[in-house]
Amino acid sequence: MVKNREFLGSSWRNQMFPYPAYLRRILHDRSGILTPRVLCSSADRDVVRKHNKTKQASSPQVIRTSKKERSSCQLILEHFDHQYSEELGDLWASVRSVLLDPPSWQYGVLLNRFTVATDVKRVLLSKGFSTLLPQKEALTLPGALRTVFDADCQTAKGSLSKFPSDNSHLRLDNGSRAPIQQAQSEARSGPPSSPLQCYIHHFPLRFPSQAHRPGQLKQYYLLNAASLLPVLALQVQDGEKVLDLCAAPGGKAFAIMQCATPAFLCCNEPDRHRRDRLTKTLESFLPRSLSSRVAVSAQDGRSFGQSEAEIYDKVLVDAPCSNDRSWLFSSAGQQVEQRLKERGRLPRLQVQLLRSALSAVRPGGIVVYSTCTMSSSENFAVVEAVLKDCPEAEPEDLWEEIALPLSSYFTFSPAHRGLVPNTRSARPERGRVSSYDRRLGILVVPQPCKTWGPMFLSRLRKRK
Repeated sequence: MVKNREFLGSSWRNQMFPYPAYLRRILHDRSGILTPRVLCSSADRDVVRKHNKTKQASSPQVIRTSKKERSSCQLILEHFDHQYSEELGDLWASVRSVLLDPPSWQYGVLLNRFTVATDVKRVLLSKGFSTLLPQKEALTLPGALRTVFDADCQTAKGSLSKFPSDNSHLRLDNGSRAPIQQAQSEARSGPPSSPLQCYIHHFPLRFPSQAHRPGQLKQYYLLNAASLLPVLALQVQDGEKVLDLCAAPGGKAFAIMQCATPAFLCCNEPDRHRRDRLTKTLESFLPRSLSSRVAVSAQDGRSFGQSEAEIYDKVLVDAPCSNDRSWLFSSAGQQVEQRLKERGRLPRLQVQLLRSALSAVRPGGIVVYSTCTMSSSENFAVVEAVLKDCPEAEPEDLWEEIALPLSSYFTFSPAHRGLVPNTRSARPERGRVSSYDRRLGILVVPQPCKTWGPMFLSRLRKRK
């Protein structure tokens, strides 16, 4: 296969190793040392220990990329101990051990369908990565757009450096929308199939990140695989109008564009610095041919639904939250005190954002609410508060659709403090949780060998 020089950098010169340099290092095990601390069994530990010892002995030039060990914040940890021992019960001890051990955290590799990633896929498979989801047939772009996209791939200069910032997208011709396939509502016997090409590893094996290069698209995005679940729950179809209400840093917007080709995707972020990061992410992953379908806006998410009422088919609210992973390693002092105060104010903001999203979605449309915290007050309680004030919103059960089929990869906890009072169990019996309560949302909690999460998601449908 003929390689494009711009696409592969300097590696085109070496006929013996037809991979980019950063992939060639992994393929030859020069940076492939496995260093998990939390493993499933003693046998697993022996395998990894033997692998590392062999590589260190046989490869004196091995590149060690481990970062300086991070220190947890004692005040935040004490706060978590008090809150989560009550909300998660016996499950908190194992969750705590994972959160305190960053080297055990696993990462997913989401391939970019707008680039040629054959080499990346080969390296992933050679290192023992496997796909998270069964693959649907490859997505295709509509006629004229496909031609422009092909030209972008040939020149490797796809860019979204200029995003439309006005509201012209609100006048899109509805007659041009592609037919929307009926979403499956029946329970599934296996993981849901998806065009998302996400690769995961049983061990916390690190894959190198790719630097941002103006005019060149990245081949993959590194992420916590649990963050893909809200995108799966959104069920985006070709030709729909989609709103990502709190879009920065852009990972979920990128994932949405891997699932389908919407008529329009609005990525909203009011904070200037975060918006700059969002724009760079979109530039790095989406071709110039999609610039007319993707816009970055800077509205206050709390009032977005008033200015663009009932415009969108699907809305994602990946709300600002007290991110358990990052907060646990916060700096000490006034910053910690400020964050603990902020933790108490966040639910009010989250309720406002979710109400705004319900105003922005059309009747019959879907809103998915998500956070990366285990805090019940920011998750189930927010959904309950909005349902009380918004009778047009109806919760939908994600347990049968997502939790059960993906239980071999993620640990889900459907319970919260309002469901099973006066119990220490984080896994209530199925009969003790009503179908309505379960429909309020599902929570992914990190566990040894399943260190994904935290991630909460809930899906609401606006009644017609």
